[in-house]
Amino acid sequence: MKILGIDYGTKRIGIAISDEGSKLAFPREIILNATDTLLEIGEIIKKENISEIVIGESVDFSGKLNALSARIEVFILELQEKFKLPIYKQKEFLTSVEARKAGSSKKSLSQSQSHSKIKQIKSGRIDASAAALILQRYLDKKNK
Repeated sequence: MKILGIDYGTKRIGIAISDEGSKLAFPREIILNATDTLLEIGEIIKKENISEIVIGESVDFSGKLNALSARIEVFILELQEKFKLPIYKQKEFLTSVEARKAGSSKKSLSQSQSHSKIKQIKSGRIDASAAALILQRYLDKKNK
């Protein structure tokens, strides 16, 4: 049983997939948040035989829902209507920051490596890693 993890953003959506045993989460890809977003997600659901969806619940520093949370709720309703799969929310507080830290090295970077890191962040690869962190937190909680 594979689970789809989503890090929703207004420009990009990070996608992660669990292994068959629903123990580990892996970053998969980033898709643009556009008119064909649900089509792309549908292709992933079909290809990967997804049985559940976990989406990051956006909260502020005090743990309260923030401005993005209303958009996420609308997105969840669209996912439920289109795919008829169980959808769970997992708090996503600072997952993008954590993903950036995990992707960076402790050693100092050369100028070309620094440029590469900036390009990686700008291209959105961090979003897929953040989706994997969201999904992994859910899996860890589920498998306790």
